[in-house]
Amino acid sequence: MPNRAKQFRYVGLDVTASTLTGHYQLDDLAFTETVTFDVDGDLREPGPREVATLWYLVAGLSYFKAGAPELVDLGDTPVTPEAVTFLTAAIREGLGEFAFRNQLWLGDVSIFGGVPATPRGVEVDPLRALTPFGGGIDSVVSVRSLNPAIEQALFVMSPPSGTFAPLEATAAVMALPIKRATRVLDPQITTKNPDFFNGHVPVTAMVTLLACIAALAEDRGAVVMSNEHSASAPNAMWDGLAINHQWSKSANAEDLITDAVASYIGPHFKVASLLRDRSELWVAERFATYHDVHHVFRSCNRAFHQDQAERLVTWCGTCDKCLFINLVLAPFLSRDELTAIFGPTPPLTNPALSEQLRVLVGLGSDKKPFECVGDPDECAVALETVATMSAYAGWDHLHHLARATANERTLAELLEPQGASRVPASWLR
Repeated sequence: MPNRAKQFRYVGLDVTASTLTGHYQLDDLAFTETVTFDVDGDLREPGPREVATLWYLVAGLSYFKAGAPELVDLGDTPVTPEAVTFLTAAIREGLGEFAFRNQLWLGDVSIFGGVPATPRGVEVDPLRALTPFGGGIDSVVSVRSLNPAIEQALFVMSPPSGTFAPLEATAAVMALPIKRATRVLDPQITTKNPDFFNGHVPVTAMVTLLACIAALAEDRGAVVMSNEHSASAPNAMWDGLAINHQWSKSANAEDLITDAVASYIGPHFKVASLLRDRSELWVAERFATYHDVHHVFRSCNRAFHQDQAERLVTWCGTCDKCLFINLVLAPFLSRDELTAIFGPTPPLTNPALSEQLRVLVGLGSDKKPFECVGDPDECAVALETVATMSAYAGWDHLHHLARATANERTLAELLEPQGASRVPASWLR
């Protein structure tokens, strides 16, 4: 087990017309991360320049985690109280899974330093938006659910090893302009080092802020996220802390990011998830009607490996994500349609995955998987629905699990809006 470092320091942020470069220091180790943008604008202008500071703060967690020190020195970083609140939550909750897996308590981390930021009031065009696009069912539904009166472009992140083929193919079907960013992490952090702690970081929060920077550089007034209601559901409780693999997709993170962005540039720029008040089953029902993307979309994480040589060209068919996507689509697509997507043995009809399915529907000894999947109620309702369909009459493992669920929610209930949303009325069709 590595030893905890003593201090993490924010050394400085360099901004050019098209790049951000963050400099960090963990005790005696120096780290540098660079993001290069392909957008129609200058990152040094008011708006993107200020929000770049927020990205710089949260991007530092990729390097902070290597030593997980108790002291965080913001140096000369211009910060607002809201920015510090956001960073504090990103360490405590955004690194919750990392802390849980490494059995590290991060409640003892102290943040100090920084200089007061000078807020700027930035005017933006509310009828132009940028939608981060990952090529899965969620972002496809967001793109096609946004009010067509809003001029929309996609925001795509790629690693230096090259673009992701299924993402690019799905984006091509959307037939919208694409704005891009390439993130290059310090090679010290991408090489396995036994002296470093490893684990999950709040990547979606980083991507959200990079999308905000790209949008502001192009005078776009909004970033449209694709995070559902269930993204706020924790995977486990640990020492009084809710551990959520999807924390940076949660409503809490969305609120914190929105407040932090507004503290630098004012309230006119909007960040919200179009799917915040929707269940995974609502998203799946809507996606099932988009037949033109069924042959190209991919949600299996093994298609998005950082190393091109390790990327799968098909669904793996065995991971929790493959099983979950098959499960939520099954009530709305035929067996033949699902076979065309997943191959001759769709995960749901593979008895070897029964234990994984048991966990998804809340019956297993393990908690909700540390993966971007729906909550157990949503999964249980999907399974109960599948068990009533004649196409699955012969699959005993599905019926056995469906009978064991103790879920009180219904499919009709989950297809209705769930909870609150900060989405402006102008975004809705």
